[in-house]
Amino acid sequence: MLRLFDINEENWLAVRRLSTADDQLGFLDSAVGILARGYVYRAAHARVIGIADGETAVGVALVKDLDEEPACYDLQQFMIDRRFQGRGFGTEALRLILAELTAERKYDCVEVCVKKTDAAALRVYEKCGFRDTGYIDEDAPDSLNLRREL
Repeated sequence: MLRLFDINEENWLAVRRLSTADDQLGFLDSAVGILARGYVYRAAHARVIGIADGETAVGVALVKDLDEEPACYDLQQFMIDRRFQGRGFGTEALRLILAELTAERKYDCVEVCVKKTDAAALRVYEKCGFRDTGYIDEDAPDSLNLRREL
């Protein structure tokens, strides 16, 4: 059974070792990069969230506040380690993250930017209720901006 956990000095090395499949390298930052982004975006209340199956780290996500319009949670990164993909962990972990954000209720929606060619990620987001907003970021014209209301 999956669970979310806070990353700290005792478990960050397990998160650091997570990696994507070779064909996903262009879609996500490395685990170390995700941890670094959490630090860089700390003023935006960034949270790096560990994902575990029992006591084994299987994934990591980064959520930050986006206070400009439309104000929402910004799911910056979401990764399941290559060794644990294909088991439904992505969908289950994303649902856990959404439940946590819904309970917090700071914003009423979550947005994520996903490469148009990342079919696996697009399927997971669609299963969890994300829809294309139609917005194209000029800095990421090869990506879709997806939103889910909480």
